[in-house]
Amino acid sequence: MSGYNVGDLVAEFLAAVGVRTVFGVVSVHNIPMLDGIGRRNAIRYVMTRGELGAGHMADAYARATGQLGVMFSSTGPGVSNSIAGLVEARFAGSPMLLLTGQTATKFADRNMGTVHDIPDQLGILRSAGKDAFRVRSAGEALGVLMRAAALALTPPMGPVSVEVPIDIQRTAIERPAALDNLVLPVPPAMVPAASELDELVERVRAAKRPMLWLGNGARGAGAAALGLLEKGFGMVTSWAGRGVVPEDHPMTLGGLNGNGMPIIQDFYAGCDLMIVAGSRLRGHETGDFTVKLPGNLVQIDVDPAANGRTYPVRQFVCGDAALTLEALLGRLGGMAVDPGFGAEFRAMKAAAQEAFRASLGPYADFPRQLRAVMPRDALWVRDITIANSTWGNRLFPVYGPRDSIYPVGAGIGLGLHLGIGAAMAAGDRKTVMMSGDGGFFLNVTELWTAVQENADMVMIVMNDRGYGVIKHIQDALYGGRRFYGDLLSPELEGLAGLAGIPFFRVSHAEHFGATVAQAIAHRGPSLVEVDMTAIGAFPPYYPYDRAVG
Repeated sequence: MSGYNVGDLVAEFLAAVGVRTVFGVVSVHNIPMLDGIGRRNAIRYVMTRGELGAGHMADAYARATGQLGVMFSSTGPGVSNSIAGLVEARFAGSPMLLLTGQTATKFADRNMGTVHDIPDQLGILRSAGKDAFRVRSAGEALGVLMRAAALALTPPMGPVSVEVPIDIQRTAIERPAALDNLVLPVPPAMVPAASELDELVERVRAAKRPMLWLGNGARGAGAAALGLLEKGFGMVTSWAGRGVVPEDHPMTLGGLNGNGMPIIQDFYAGCDLMIVAGSRLRGHETGDFTVKLPGNLVQIDVDPAANGRTYPVRQFVCGDAALTLEALLGRLGGMAVDPGFGAEFRAMKAAAQEAFRASLGPYADFPRQLRAVMPRDALWVRDITIANSTWGNRLFPVYGPRDSIYPVGAGIGLGLHLGIGAAMAAGDRKTVMMSGDGGFFLNVTELWTAVQENADMVMIVMNDRGYGVIKHIQDALYGGRRFYGDLLSPELEGLAGLAGIPFFRVSHAEHFGATVAQAIAHRGPSLVEVDMTAIGAFPPYYPYDRAVG
């Protein structure tokens, strides 16, 4: 089709708002939009093997860059396959835009059995994400796209979907001049009320043993957090907030936030203030809110509905985490922190790390070995697997606020997808992804996306030939009756050979770091198998063994 149409508008809009990479599957109902992208060649289009992978890749891209992550899906069944990606992006607060088609306008919502037509596609998308919109005329296309993208980027961020019916995609229009100087109507970061800030300053000045708990919403607060650490604060993060301050700083626990560890909770009990910024204090990380935090709890969040949602708070400050902590630091002046607090914190940190390391059995030295061979700025991506739920989330040090990507919603099988999306965002940085065999084989078809795109990533597969954590649960709670936990899977070496990528195997724990180093030295995708049957079983972890430390 000659001329300029709404599909061209979609392609130009994405480029105008700074999108450089998108993910998706071509379909009968999105060809005009993808034709617009292909003819312009201004955006890298990553051809995924399914919408499930595309969604998670766009999510990871958004997390790694802080920019809009974009995916294209087919309609109907394709949209259905996208839902898990939207749900995870919503858990993670990722600014993501899903663009899909819809049957022709005259057939939509009439249950007439047209190709890919499903009941209430828009309602499905709306329930899975932050919101969803349909373009109902060619004239409103640009306005709907701007509204959707701005909403995705407005804190609390999240995924937003747009349906563009196929007949509207093909509709010829005049090119909007507004595309030449397009600015999304994203509201400025929320400044806290002066009265709330006054009260916060007074609380901090009165504190002798203060702590910070920073989450995903505080990713931009690193400089302010460092300033507060210099004034005597201790710090801990949610798993989604890791790396806001480099975790080799002596006054941060990183993601070792206390669940199942009495030594840390005992230290919290001696703190007279904890400021929680940009974190939901999720049940997943707090043992369903059983972790005992200081009673003098202050919460900073842009979402007023977060006030006291998980833990009771003494003060709630509605505002952007970075702006609020910067304002606090600027007005604070001196503090009278207990002179022994810093030394006590550092001693507790060392003891807690050693106690946790001792609970890992033959894998105790894995985080040290891996950190020693990984570039400092490498992206650290994980699936839900025992190694991640233990040392991957809590012990392995992360140094940058966008370096750590994992399934916040705790869904298995996302690791490979997240790793590819992160690698597409990484530029010259390396991506290291760790998965279990169960999660890896759940979505292994996307391995060929990594190969086709030459994604510069190391895939570490912790292979225990089954669902290890399920077996721990069955041992602890179901009398050791292990039903349905063993998996028959292809040999990983043969799979790597089929994909044409380098393969490495670790059969002795002490060789882990050196073997991964060989894979890191290769440019492009590579696969490392950790043979857990040779090294030894991974010990059960809290709460399926006992509290550690």
